[in-house]
Amino acid sequence: MKRHIVMIGMMGAGKTAIGSELARRLHVPFTDSDAEIESAAAMSIGEIFARDGEAFFRDREAQVLSRILNGPVGIVSTGGGAWMQARNRELIRAHGLSVWLNCDLETLWHRVRQRSTRPLLKTPDPRGTLARLLDERGPVYARADVTFNAHADDSIEAAATRLIEQLRSVVPEFPEVK
Repeated sequence: MKRHIVMIGMMGAGKTAIGSELARRLHVPFTDSDAEIESAAAMSIGEIFARDGEAFFRDREAQVLSRILNGPVGIVSTGGGAWMQARNRELIRAHGLSVWLNCDLETLWHRVRQRSTRPLLKTPDPRGTLARLLDERGPVYARADVTFNAHADDSIEAAATRLIEQLRSVVPEFPEVK
């Protein structure tokens, strides 16, 4: 691979799960930017949001993303809000191919509703907040290089297989999967 493949999309879309399977099949490194942020800060994203606020978190996110994208080429999973920042979109475009994992609200809600680790969903109406975020972010996510429609009934393996087939059709130099 000559460029990173950067997974973008809403929380619960499968960026980490599908991205790590893609990396395994392509024999390239997988990096989850949120995990890298947590490691660098020695605290959870929720704790960072609570202590320092979202603006501080977004600055750290941009720094970590820059470090990752200037490193060895691989598959990168980003947090749901990373693509919303113009500086991150520019950085991703300069170093990689953006792939939007497009997922419907019902599937996203099913995947995230039991998790208390989503700071943006700590509201009186978390499902309504998720719907609003999806409506706001969808048009910006649609600017990605590739839109991959994630299906609720796909296994991780099936989704990765479909994504590889789609990437082969749009990226002439996409590597063979062994």
